[in-house]
Order: sequence, then structure tokens, then C-alpha cells
Amino acid sequence: MSALQQQFAPAPLDVLIIGAGLSGIGAARALTDQCPDKRYRILERRDAIGGTWDLFRYPGIRSDSDMYTLSYSYKPWTHRKAIADGADIKDYIEDLADESGITHNIRFKRKVTHASWSSDAALWTVTAIATDAQGNEQEESFQARLLSVCAGYYSYDEGYRPEFPNEQAFAGQIVHPQFWPTDLDYAGKRVVVIGSGATAVTLVPAMAQTAAHVTMLQRSPSYVVSRPLSDGIAQSLQKWLPMPTAHRLTRWKNVLVGSFFYRIARNKPDMFKDRLLQMAKAQVGAGIDMKHFTPSYKPWDQRLCAVPDGDLFHDIRAGRASVVTDTIESFTEKGIRLTSGEELEADIIVTATGLKLNAMGDVQIKVDGEDVVFGERMSYKGMMLSDIPNLILTFGYTNASWTLKAELTSNYTCRLLRYMDSKGYRMAVPRRDPAVNVQPFLDFTSGYVQRAEGMLPKQGDRKPWQVHQNYLADKMTIQYGRVDDGVMQFQ
Repeated sequence: MSALQQQFAPAPLDVLIIGAGLSGIGAARALTDQCPDKRYRILERRDAIGGTWDLFRYPGIRSDSDMYTLSYSYKPWTHRKAIADGADIKDYIEDLADESGITHNIRFKRKVTHASWSSDAALWTVTAIATDAQGNEQEESFQARLLSVCAGYYSYDEGYRPEFPNEQAFAGQIVHPQFWPTDLDYAGKRVVVIGSGATAVTLVPAMAQTAAHVTMLQRSPSYVVSRPLSDGIAQSLQKWLPMPTAHRLTRWKNVLVGSFFYRIARNKPDMFKDRLLQMAKAQVGAGIDMKHFTPSYKPWDQRLCAVPDGDLFHDIRAGRASVVTDTIESFTEKGIRLTSGEELEADIIVTATGLKLNAMGDVQIKVDGEDVVFGERMSYKGMMLSDIPNLILTFGYTNASWTLKAELTSNYTCRLLRYMDSKGYRMAVPRRDPAVNVQPFLDFTSGYVQRAEGMLPKQGDRKPWQVHQNYLADKMTIQYGRVDDGVMQFQ
């Protein structure tokens, strides 16, 4: 860069946020409220706000967490549905961005590819590929003192899609939910949905409303739990209290209830499992073999699948949907041949086979010229990575709403920035103690987590290197614990 270019180059940003989804907009809102003197930008690879809730367009797309905890504490959820449709969640995020003055700070169609930290300059230099309306690409560069990565945890470019034997023989259409065709017409057609997770249990009742029949083909069952579509207590509180107060009370009620049942599930798994199966049996009816709803693992070894007002169970009872537990031998011209010898005929096959996890949104990171291998780093308080300065990573809970941890993380970012300003520091980096023993980042048996174990950072066997799946514990540590805790080093 010439001397003239340096003279007119824009001053470095205080914070650069990657991603304009629920986490990124929340991070920007925290900066707006708590650090109004800080300059920030958001780089979003797509052309719209929303992240997950803009990407996924399959029938019935909805939250699998209640919206009183998936929404932010300062912006009440005002819809009646506690388990919300994807479009309503996207609207919520857009409203939050607009009313907070965030939207004009977003640079759309910027795919971040590289980020390089210089300790000498105490700056991140971030490279992004900008795409214009004609599809032309141009490389852009940004500098920032702190990098906030809110890019989620899975690849937007590809889902997990195993290849099945003889797929080319199938005469119908094969669809992955992450890339749902806008013109797909399934009315009056036979559909097989491969999978048993949150996407599958959402798709089946949504498609069953117009399809001839929908079969959920699962290799192994998941725990499926009916939850009220509308929260009666929340609706009552809203009648008698100001909306912000009602929202806060409902939010805490759901946090405490969720934490209570999670503790029971982990401490008394057999008792909890029996209760879940009793509830499922009462919903699905006596004519259905409960092997289809009896997992081999303990509750919360994988995430529970929530179905609002038992919609999946209702469709199975009514004969509009069915569940088959088996493995696939091969595809055929008419559908799928199972290992048992049975053939499932289908016009459309939906491969709800899961997500492909990635690290840091596939951004290549360097620190002082050295490539960072995320699988070799350790997570600090579930928000930063060992020996990487001035970088905040937003990663939510597996047993509760993502936003609970996202809000704690964005508040901590502001707290850290204010502390650094007060002391005149330019760099904050958690330094790893070699004596800390390494453990997996997530204690979770879901396939998408197991497949990505090597690329995910690790956690340790002691504070502050542990990744808690406990909002109350995190709130005490992150919100009220010391910033200068002896592990975080400042320069």
C-alpha cells in the first residue's frame, strides 16, 4: 500500500462480525447498547438477514426450542406460537436489526475466506469475496481490532449426504432439505423421508397434509416429545403484565423448567426414558409398535425432537404417515429396498440425513503468520480459543436454546472491550496451561457431532476451559466472573 493509499485508508473497525443471523444481529445489538462508541460492520455471505432461518425453506421449517428462550431477553416474543415457523423467526431477526439501526452496517454477499492476526499491529486483517448483482466477484479487505465469529456451526454449501447403493435407478426425485426446490409439488404423491432427527419429524407432518402418504424411514429411533404449540402461562402473563415483564418471567420459567428436566434426565436416565416412552405411547396409540420410538441411547445423549401439539403422532394415528425402522439395501426404480426385503414405493425421496459441521464458517485463520488448526485449540468459557487473540466465537447450547449462550457471549464481548479500554490494552488472549487435560468439545453422540470431532476445538477438565451445557452456571461465570482471571492475558 502506497503512502497516499495509507493516508486515505479507512480506520480499522473496532469489531468485525461474521454472519447476520440470530447470533450476529444479537452481537451488533449488544455493541449498539453497551459500547455505542465502537465502530463495527457485519459481513454476510448471503443477500439477506436471517442465517439458518433464511437458508432453510423446506415445508414446516420451525424452531425446536421455545421462542421465549430462542428470542432475546430485551426483545419480547409477541406471537402466540411458542414453537415458531421459520418465516416468523426470520421476521423477528429482521425487526431486531431494523429497530436497532443495525441493517445499514451489514455488507451483504461478502463471503469471508481468510483472517490473519498481527500481534505487532494488534489487528485482524480479513479477506472477503464480494459478489455484485451480475455475479462478478471481487476481493475486499477489512481490518478490525476484534473478530466476532457468528457464522454458526454447519456448512451452508453442502449438507451431510451419504451415497446410497443404486441411487441412479430411482425414477422419482431425490431432495435434500437444505436445498429444497421451490417448485417441488408433492401433493398426492408418495414420499419417503430418510432420517429421524428434528428435520425429519418436522417434514413428515408438514408434507402429510397434501401428500398421498409419507413414510419416515429411520435407521434408529430418536426421542420424540410433544410440546404445546402455545405457552398457556405466557399468554396469561401477557394479559395481566406489561409485555417486557411477561417475556422475562416466561423466559426464566422456561430456563428453569428446562434445566430441571435436563438434570433429571442425566441423573436418572432410566426413569426419564420410561416417562418419555409412556408419553409417546399415549400420543401415538396402541396400534403402533413402540420400537419405532425407543432409542438405544440415554435421553440427551442426543437432542430430543419436539413436535408441537403432537402433530407427528396425530398423522401416524390418522394413517397419513408411518414410521419404518430398517436399513437401506439399495434404491430401486420404484423406491427403496430395505435390508428386511420390504420395498418402500415412492415418487419423492427426501434425504433428511443431517448437517455437515464446519469450523469457524470455513474461514482460514492465521496468527502471526502461522495457520491455526482448530482441532488443536481449546475452548475458553465456550467463547474464545486458546492462544488466538481478540477473537470471540459464538456457539450455543445443545440442550437448550442457542440464543441463551449467544446473548451471554455478546454481553461478554462488550464487557471485555470496556475492560480493555479502561486499562489501555490492545490484545486479550487466553493462554492454555499444558497441565489441562483434553476432552471432546461436545459430549454428544449425534452423528453430525461425531463426524466432526476432529475439526472441533477441545475442552479441558477444569475451569475456565470447560464447555458447560448449563445456562445458570455460564451466567455466573461469564456475566459475573472476573475478566482478568489469570488465564486471560493482556497486552
